[in-house]
Amino acid sequence: MQPVKRIEIFANYVELGKILESLEKAGVKGHSVIKDVAGKGTRGTITNDLAMTMLDNVYIIAFFPPEKLSLVESNVRQTLNKFGGVCFISDAIEIETTRCVG
Repeated sequence: MQPVKRIEIFANYVELGKILESLEKAGVKGHSVIKDVAGKGTRGTITNDLAMTMLDNVYIIAFFPPEKLSLVESNVRQTLNKFGGVCFISDAIEIETTRCVG
């Protein structure tokens, strides 16, 4: 097991490219994106009943080494301050798995 940081971002689909670029520039090597996210938060209710995909929200999750925290935070903060969205960073543990050989 090794400690890692988990970053979770909720943002508008239109800004997805800019957010992923900011993560990559900070050295985050991988990510997952879930499109068409709906829910309710402190900023109100987000529905997914719009016919236009460009107005949908996305959920981005990624993991990175703890030593990259300040650079990731700085890059993502700049992007979200400019384009909107919310971000959460928390501690996580990566479980090392064995490589299956078929």
